[in-house]
Amino acid sequence: MARKAMILKALKKPKFSTRLVRRCKICGRPRGYLRKFDMCRLCFRDLASKGMIPGVVKSSW
Repeated sequence: MARKAMILKALKKPKFSTRLVRRCKICGRPRGYLRKFDMCRLCFRDLASKGMIPGVVKSSW
């Protein structure tokens, strides 16, 4: 779980645009972030396997 202070710091507008830190909207994790879904890979996998993300299905062949 991410620290509350780091999540609040990431919400503020940075002085320079390159300092922007994207965090997961659900858990606040900074690494493994998927921009298209605004969440980390762990939350994405969990929600996708439950069928909560429209248009995403588990691949099988």
